[in-house]
Amino acid sequence: MNDHDSAYVGLVDADAHDQWAFGTSFDDPLKGVDTTLAAGIDGPDLAAYCVMLADDALISAQRLAEWCTNAPELEEEVALANIGLDLLGQARLLLARAAAADPSSVPAMPEGSPVPAEDALAFFRDEPLFRCVRLVELPNGDFAFSIVRLLAFATYRLAAMQRLRESRDPVLAAVAAKGVKELTYHRDYAARWFVTLAGGTDESRRRLNSGVTSVWPYVAELFIPNPVEQRLEAAGAAVDASALRAEFDGVMNQIFDAASMEPPQVRPAPLVARRAGRDGTHTEALSYLLAEMQSVARAHPTGTW
Repeated sequence: MNDHDSAYVGLVDADAHDQWAFGTSFDDPLKGVDTTLAAGIDGPDLAAYCVMLADDALISAQRLAEWCTNAPELEEEVALANIGLDLLGQARLLLARAAAADPSSVPAMPEGSPVPAEDALAFFRDEPLFRCVRLVELPNGDFAFSIVRLLAFATYRLAAMQRLRESRDPVLAAVAAKGVKELTYHRDYAARWFVTLAGGTDESRRRLNSGVTSVWPYVAELFIPNPVEQRLEAAGAAVDASALRAEFDGVMNQIFDAASMEPPQVRPAPLVARRAGRDGTHTEALSYLLAEMQSVARAHPTGTW
């Protein structure tokens, strides 16, 4: 069993915050952490898996950031921004791990560029190279839609991170150990709002039902078996997402019951030639999101801030 607390010591400096999204330097977020691959773990597979987890968090964080100045109350604006920062911190660490596990996965940068590997992966990959699930890239819609999406995503990701605390890769185990605490709050925050909207006015319940109807077709994609996950699970480093569905449904059934609602019966969103987000096939919404998110970095690839 890994000593997860000790593993995380290398990721956190009590006197600095360079490893998080709100850091101001380009210091390596994994500085001082042993990134040696454990026996039996394939570097490119581990990198691909970390990119999947990172892209889910990165794009979710970007969508949550769009609620700044737009949330219904100041308290909710702060809460959603903080959830986004949690996910952005996870994304940075995971992208840095991907770069360490497989340096060839990092886009080539102009000579003299100060952009670190994790930022190169975030800002200089094109849409087909992103591996997020389509759920996280959908436009925000109204508050009820975003709450339903956050609830579904956090419930799924929490189930995954709980298992990843036992990963044979110490970086993944460390990120998961802290991520569990963050995601527990994310899930509970969304669940409380879900029940509140369900028991509020006729209009809030209508909007919540509309959000469920719009979000749930994309839930099934979270649990599509992925060969990279399955190979890494066999090596003790990852979790097969298809094994998380029963836990997800159990949690969601409790929340729907508390909201006096029936779990939705909807068809999954169609795949494109059997491809979805993990394969680089995305909704149109991702291209617009990336154009905004990446614009400054691409305009000034050798800039310093």
